[in-house]
Amino acid sequence: MRLILGSASPRRAAILAQIGARVDEVRPADIDETPRKGELPRAYCRRMAAEKLAAVPSGADELVLTADTTVALGRRILGKPADRAEAARFLQMLSGRRHSVITALAVRHGDRRRARCVVSAVKMKRLSALELEDYLDSGEWQGKAGGYAIQGRAEALVPWMSGSFSAVMGLPAAETAQILRAAGLSLAPVPA
Repeated sequence: MRLILGSASPRRAAILAQIGARVDEVRPADIDETPRKGELPRAYCRRMAAEKLAAVPSGADELVLTADTTVALGRRILGKPADRAEAARFLQMLSGRRHSVITALAVRHGDRRRARCVVSAVKMKRLSALELEDYLDSGEWQGKAGGYAIQGRAEALVPWMSGSFSAVMGLPAAETAQILRAAGLSLAPVPA
């Protein structure tokens, strides 16, 4: 069985390698990621993973995995900021507050589909003007839900979290390994 990753995210590929899943091919899904009016964050995230899965073509011997990560502040979805100004607004909204990071994953092999959704709680420290500007200057916010990457410089801005660190990065390692095994994919032993 060949594993097809329906995402161009290097973080997702790294997490798959970390759990012993060899990606045979990357086929990023190209879909409209605009939330529907009144759509709640968890429903939105699940829909995005499912729509990405539907958009990735596959053969009979291929297992396709897609995922979506969304930052939610209450009922508000904070997607990937369009520019520096929007990233600044997102980070100012998150400053000093708890928020949710939702990651949905979906897998297809033939006619069988499996899905999981993982929600983690994250608290960002209250950001000073200097910390905000330094983070924005790093450019790390680009292409990141909520305008930050916890696996990078933003980790120093997060004093507390509850849930899956890898899910906040973009793919929950434990749940992904479980769903891939359930779909019939053998995971290689990870060297110590």
